[in-house]
This record gives sequence, C-alpha cells and structure tokens, in this order.
Amino acid sequence: MLIAQISDLHIQRDGKPAYGVVDTVTMLKKAVETLNALDPQPDVVLATGDLVERGSAEEYAILTEILKPLKAPLLVVPGNHDARGPLAKAFPEIGKRVGDSEFFHYAVDEFPVRLIGYDTTVPKHHHGEVCAARAEWLDRTLAAGGDKPTMIFLHHPPFRTRIAVMDKSGLANSDRMAAVVAKYPNVERILCGHIHRSIQARFAGTIASVAPSTAHQIAMDIRDDAPLCFNMDPPGFQLHAWAPDNGIVSYTAAIGDYGEPIKFPW
Repeated sequence: MLIAQISDLHIQRDGKPAYGVVDTVTMLKKAVETLNALDPQPDVVLATGDLVERGSAEEYAILTEILKPLKAPLLVVPGNHDARGPLAKAFPEIGKRVGDSEFFHYAVDEFPVRLIGYDTTVPKHHHGEVCAARAEWLDRTLAAGGDKPTMIFLHHPPFRTRIAVMDKSGLANSDRMAAVVAKYPNVERILCGHIHRSIQARFAGTIASVAPSTAHQIAMDIRDDAPLCFNMDPPGFQLHAWAPDNGIVSYTAAIGDYGEPIKFPW
C-alpha cells in the first residue's frame, strides 16, 4: 500500500497569495500534478490540515476545485486554520464518516493499513488539544481495529519540535495521546502537519512524522529566541509505503522540476 501525505496548503479567498507573497493556489496545482505523475500511484492521499487560511466556504470551493483532478482518493483532517462545519460540507463523503460527532474524527478500514483521522483543533486558537473525550475516542477506536497495522493522521505534532514559536502553538495534553498509543504496538506511524517542515521523532513506542508544506516552509531555526519566519525552501510531500514483510518505509520528496533522472555512468 502506498500512502501520500500533503499538508498546510493554506488556500486563500479569491486565490490570493498567502501573506502577500506565497502563491498557494499555483503551488497546490503543481502538487496535484506531481502526485498524479507518480508511478506507482498512491492508494490514498492524506491532507493533514490547514487546507485553507480562514475556514471560509469560498476558500473550500477554491480548494476542492484544485483537488478535483487528483487521481487517488483523498482523506482530510482539519488544522487550526480550518473550520469543521465548512470542511464537512466541502468533503461530504468524509463528513458522512465523521457523522454528528463534536470532533472531525473517523476511521477508514478499507485498506491494508487502517487509517484514523484525528481532530486536534481548538476553534479560534492556533494550538491543538487532546482532551479527555478525544483520548477516550482514540482508545476506543484503536481497540476496535484489533492488531491491524494502523496510521493516525492529525494536524498538530504530539512532540516538541524545538522550533520554539511553533511549539507554543503545539498539542496540549499530548501525554494523554501518548498513554493511549503506547497500548497499541500496531500503530505504525503518527502523521502530522503544522510545522511546514519534515521532522521525525520517537513517540509512545512508534514514530511521529511531520510533512513539509506544499507551499512555504517554516524557517529552520531552533534557537530558543528565534522569531517565527518562513522561507521558500522547496515545497514537498511525503510517501509512506507499507508491505506486510517490511512495515512502513517513509520518504520525503520535493515538488518541482529538477530535471530528468540522470543515470550513473557505471
């Protein structure tokens, strides 16, 4: 099974550049072209939040139009820039999976790897949270999956990244999530967004991984007093390949044209 992950798309109203300089619409179109050109094709694409900038229906209409050519099926979770109601209306099939839950949680059992979308957002705030109700839902949902290989995808990483300003808007009460995940050794990966940069860490007996943004990246600066800045490092995505004899192998790839592959002379 091949799982592609995109994150932090930040589509703006009227398709305007984010922060006046980042053409997120064009960059997402290039991401879709890149994913559609993959051979083999992904079985599914996961989008781990901050799909749009302000959570408006207008932004989601632009987003869904850009994503329409995507060949692989798409699953999404909200980020701190998203809004649950408009998100569910923009992706009605996923909305049906969520049902009338307070949170945008759901599980997908149709693939060889079980996929759990996990909502960590706190409306009108940038940080995320694992409250008691969310921890209980995750525990119950993981228990229902037996020992099937499982990946959890969410927006806020559950570990400290050392990018200080972003950590201030990180995942509150992540210890609750850790206590649940540690009970289930079949959790192969925890896939996240939010930080706009490829980062990996051990967490609760598994690996938690952050995907780069399809647009701008948070500047690589782990000084304690570093200001929050972004730059135009190459946009990217991640691929997670699962096989029963090898588990998950993850790759980070850049979006853009870097020339045709060149064979080594030997």
